[in-house]
Amino acid sequence: PNAEPLDAGDVITVEPGLYLMGLGGVRIEDTGMVTASGFDDFTTITRSLDPKDYLD
Repeated sequence: PNAEPLDAGDVITVEPGLYLMGLGGVRIEDTGMVTASGFDDFTTITRSLDPKDYLD
């Protein structure tokens, strides 16, 4: 872990992954910028477990 605090204007990615032995894995990524009041998420993809949410 990094002990340095994040500053407003810093751009970061959060890249969690899930891997299952014998099955494979998946990773998702969010990119955004630290702001004075929080976090500005640049990622615009739908975050849903319901497949219907991905249909046009």
